[in-house]
Amino acid sequence: MDVETALAACGGAARRPVLARLGVDDAALRRAVRAGVRQPARGLYALQTANPDTVGLLLRRQLLTCISAAPFYGLWVLDSSGPAHVYHRRGDAFDGDVPHGGLLLPPHANMPVASLGDVLIHALRCLPLRESLIMVECAVGRGDMTVEFLRHRLPGRRNGRAREVLQWVDRGADSMLETLARTCFRQAGIQVEAQVYIDGVGYVDLLLEGWLVIELDGRQHGEWTQVKKDQRRNNRSVVQGYTVLRYYYADVVHSPGRMLAEVLAVLAGRPGGRL
Repeated sequence: MDVETALAACGGAARRPVLARLGVDDAALRRAVRAGVRQPARGLYALQTANPDTVGLLLRRQLLTCISAAPFYGLWVLDSSGPAHVYHRRGDAFDGDVPHGGLLLPPHANMPVASLGDVLIHALRCLPLRESLIMVECAVGRGDMTVEFLRHRLPGRRNGRAREVLQWVDRGADSMLETLARTCFRQAGIQVEAQVYIDGVGYVDLLLEGWLVIELDGRQHGEWTQVKKDQRRNNRSVVQGYTVLRYYYADVVHSPGRMLAEVLAVLAGRPGGRL
């Protein structure tokens, strides 16, 4: 493998041992530097187009982890901006980074990123419940991780809060919004079924107390064709005796308390309702 291809496989920058593992020898590296490959530090090589953040991580010998590594693994996040969450073997942090200690698994082979398992463990220890839950549930739903694997690696009292998050993980969520809304309702003591099939309607996102349908619309549900399709589904649900409430990204993410209050009011207002 030539130097440029190897560096591209590493996200644009890499240290000499990683490149050697990919079959690049020292002679090839010297030729590549003469041809324009950058050498930001001894033993570190980068393409001219390399992301400066990636080069910086390698210079500081850090690994991305926790919520900062979520985009790399394609995990659901509410907001990955803000200070970088990093691992350093000596626990060092630079320029306001959020440090994380301890790796249980080998990091990514080519990129300065902690393993998926360590990323999720760090998130469970670091982030609020909603933020860590959606990351874990995304990985579990894809089959990339299991709750048992994580729970086994979070022993003792100091990891009690992290293990509590795992009790809310469920498989089969269709979206981040479904995970957030389902958890919000379950924490309020409401009986929730996810992805329920209703004849003539199809699958609905959530069914509360056996009769209240909750449909969740992401940001992409603004086209008129989709609006009409959703409204017809709502109508068919109501004809069959269900009540339907529809919520959007802003409701679920930014105003969950208001959403919950409306749901509780509807549940309480039905004869024989739960309240």
